[in-house]
Amino acid sequence: MCGLGDDGFEREAADPEAGIWVRGVDYLSGWRDAREATAELGDALSLVGVESAGVRLRAASGADGSGVVRLELSVASAREVALLARVTAARLGRAG
Repeated sequence: MCGLGDDGFEREAADPEAGIWVRGVDYLSGWRDAREATAELGDALSLVGVESAGVRLRAASGADGSGVVRLELSVASAREVALLARVTAARLGRAG
């Protein structure tokens, strides 16, 4: 089952390792939640100046129906996000 349904849910967005769809598992709800989180993360990364060209975000749902956000970064973007995380940790007193 691949492609978009009438609801906009990408059938292949479910975890490919799940193998099969289980009757009664609400994959759509998890995917919708992940889609919202994906938008939030994308907006936050944009606000701090991470180049969108180096970022790929994808909403999916796991085997249990929970939402999953897949993040893929270019090397440059990964280093930028790591720096931002370290700066934030230092400001919060969590630097280690």
